[in-house]
Amino acid sequence: MAKHTIVLIPGDGIGPEVTFAAKRVLEAAGLSADWVELPAGASALEQGFENVLPERTLAAIRAHKIALKGPVTTPVGKGFQSVNVQLRKKLNLYAAVRPVQNMPGIKTRFENVDIVVVRENTEGLYSGIENEIIPGVVTSLKVATEVACTRIARYAFEYAVRRNRKKVTVFHKANIMKLTDGMFIKASRKVAEEEFPQIGYDEVIIDAGCMKLVQDPSKFDILLMENLYGDLMSDLCAGLVGGLGVVPGSNIGEDTAVFEAVHGSAPDIAGKGVANPLAVIMSGVMMLRHMGEMATADKVRTAYREVLAEGTTLTRDLGGTAGTDQFADAIIKKLG
Repeated sequence: MAKHTIVLIPGDGIGPEVTFAAKRVLEAAGLSADWVELPAGASALEQGFENVLPERTLAAIRAHKIALKGPVTTPVGKGFQSVNVQLRKKLNLYAAVRPVQNMPGIKTRFENVDIVVVRENTEGLYSGIENEIIPGVVTSLKVATEVACTRIARYAFEYAVRRNRKKVTVFHKANIMKLTDGMFIKASRKVAEEEFPQIGYDEVIIDAGCMKLVQDPSKFDILLMENLYGDLMSDLCAGLVGGLGVVPGSNIGEDTAVFEAVHGSAPDIAGKGVANPLAVIMSGVMMLRHMGEMATADKVRTAYREVLAEGTTLTRDLGGTAGTDQFADAIIKKLG
């Protein structure tokens, strides 16, 4: 295995606990890496940096092209701008990819869920263009460009080809948002028809799509959507298989990628050693595949699925009593 240099962003709250547990698992599986540990989020301010996303952290990711990131704190309705939004925009990480699958040993209302949410990551309402016109009147601008719409559509279809997926479904609201969402489905339709005729394609108005998802999620394959819809739907889909603690996340750019747990920083349990590191471990598996370390990725995936199936060493969010390190140790033991 080649040696890699990876930026490690522990994050806030439970972030350091779960990211270091994931790091132990990945190294036990055979990953050879130099880790460049740097802060982001509230922890960056605590360490004396002037902002929540230090230029040193950005520069390291640009230089090394890959990062594994823990959860960071984002204030609601006040305070600093979301670190995640800043990271995606400044590094042009245009594709958020979240695979959602049923996991062994985790019972949910649904079976045979195998969905990948592909979300445009840089535009839409998350462009952050908000203005107070007069006191009590605020506008928020939704931004869409043909370049970005086409780019994310092409990524979704290329992903389908690489992973032998069968269909891409666009969730949209073009019946109301005729220009922005209209541009999105027009670009998606063009890519589907002209470049990927072998992949199935359809379009669903998002409110009807939500209903269809909770009726029978097994009918969906890849879901493609703009930024806000993708944020909402990726969490909804996670709920179909057990929640944010059992799904990974990645943010992909042209030559840079950041892999992250998509759950929160859970400050109420920080430092107690009880957080579930599985989402970061799963994100680490996505990172391994991105780096071309397929055998190591398969090894880790097989190990954590065996631990889940046995059900004897689970964290409390999964119905067990194990702590963060106990769960990681159980996976490492399965690695042999």
